[in-house]
Amino acid sequence: MAIEQINEPYKISCYSEYDVLKKVILCQPQYMTIRDVINETQKHYKDEGINIEKALEQHDHFVKTLRKHKIEVILLPYHKKYPEQVFTRDIGFTLGETVFVADMASEIRGGEENVLKVWLEDEEISYYNIIGHQIEGGDVIIDQDRVYIGLSNRTNQEAIDHLKNLLNKQFEIITIDFEKKYLHLDCVFNIVSPDLALIYPPALNPENIELLKSKYELIEVTDEEEFTLGTNVLSIGDKKIISLHVNQKVNEELKKRGFEIIEVDITELIKSGGSFRCCTLPIERKKNPNVIS
Repeated sequence: MAIEQINEPYKISCYSEYDVLKKVILCQPQYMTIRDVINETQKHYKDEGINIEKALEQHDHFVKTLRKHKIEVILLPYHKKYPEQVFTRDIGFTLGETVFVADMASEIRGGEENVLKVWLEDEEISYYNIIGHQIEGGDVIIDQDRVYIGLSNRTNQEAIDHLKNLLNKQFEIITIDFEKKYLHLDCVFNIVSPDLALIYPPALNPENIELLKSKYELIEVTDEEEFTLGTNVLSIGDKKIISLHVNQKVNEELKKRGFEIIEVDITELIKSGGSFRCCTLPIERKKNPNVIS
């Protein structure tokens, strides 16, 4: 007699940027191209453009690296009308045990969130759809009961206030203002452990730098490594971090502090202005009681 296979429902849980990553959403860069310049990195490569074959090869290696570390990778279907769909981080974000679907600020990215919603509905995962207040996941960084949200050209104060009203009993929402030309907060700030973060100080105001300094040891990223998105690493848990091989100063500073650096080449993808964190939307991170800073 055939035994019917019962698929377990997806568990939704994300309380940090550094707990053990279990499930994550990506999308292949099948139609990746530079249409609208969004930051200095993309501006630099606008005339050169994207080598799709190379981008696909690098993205596939990234996916295989995640799976090698026992991380379930969900690949959303790609569409020609969404050239920046590879950056799944921005179309939603997981806070606690809820997936929030973003209201995209950029016209070129409008509609990407509908692809995510279809997948969530097919998997019978409930979600909260933020409508009318613009926010993107690259501006949302979580650390247990604190959530840092960047005030940017893609995330407005109304969206931050919206989340404060929803989550004020569960999370402390902290607004971080930074220079808008850097696009998203995770391009200039990222948390890699309970008391360590990466930061590009020239992009933030002194008050916010002092605030972050009071909570974390800050590894400062140089101008050169900010251009190659040195803060935009992906922590997968157990002090393991996926980072670009070209960002050697950042990598060395992390190694000094006991982190294992997994170097993956996605230099073709960063031509469009995003790196590892931008390309990943975690939906489950398992809290690890043995996490040490």
